[in-house]
Amino acid sequence: MNGWNEGITNAIAYIEENLTENIDINVIADKAHVSSFYFQKIFNVLCGFTIGEYIRNRRLTMAAQELCSTNIKVIDVAMKYGYDSPDSFARAFIKFHGISPSVARKKGSNLNSFAPLKIKLTLEGGTMLEYKIIEKAQFTVMGKLRKFNTETSYSEIPKFWQEHMESGENEVVCGMYGICMDNDGEYFDYLIADNYIPWNEIPEGYETKVIPAGTWAVFPCRGALPKALQDVNTKIWSEWLPSCKAYKLAGNYNIEMYTPPCENSDDDYNEIWIPVEKV
Repeated sequence: MNGWNEGITNAIAYIEENLTENIDINVIADKAHVSSFYFQKIFNVLCGFTIGEYIRNRRLTMAAQELCSTNIKVIDVAMKYGYDSPDSFARAFIKFHGISPSVARKKGSNLNSFAPLKIKLTLEGGTMLEYKIIEKAQFTVMGKLRKFNTETSYSEIPKFWQEHMESGENEVVCGMYGICMDNDGEYFDYLIADNYIPWNEIPEGYETKVIPAGTWAVFPCRGALPKALQDVNTKIWSEWLPSCKAYKLAGNYNIEMYTPPCENSDDDYNEIWIPVEKV
């Protein structure tokens, strides 16, 4: 995807220039020329933390510097960096720095610093990432839907799967697909789903979603879960996407396709589907 390095650098610069303002994830993503859905996913893979964590850590770093070097009131620092009250600011400050804002004002206090990101993408040779480009007709899925916050989704989605399997609902929907669908930038819908069979009734608590026709980049994941899926996912966003000149992202959704596990987990086969379009 041409210009990704420049785009994410522009996004970081925008954040740094607006740390004391209300920062809209959609505006940040626009600086990188991708949707907020994909920006947050890519940022997390490349950096190892969420965009929300980055903004929060940078604000707490700057807040501590101001407390140490000026006579500004704690309440004014709290409001300046987006906290609704001194109490909420103090809790976040203690969690990050290990001391309270008032203690941080004293000379010799130990503080933590979270430096601004400088993104440098390095594409290393010697590794292979198998994929294929396919055209798929529109299809409909049926499943159990839950809304997730992008900040906590990595830990909460596995719990959703565990709950689904342990409740016996996998007899209704076995979980052929795990589908992420963008909602409003901060939240997204996640669907544990199977292909919809039109002549079957839709059970209470389940719903259908239409996946539009289009072009997909399909990435095989061979080996035991979740490592095989995570390894391929990292390579997609950190290696394949930045170097891809023929296709760009299309549609604010992506699909994990699961097949029944093998007796030997090293033989398991699953896929990640990313909607794309020609540049």
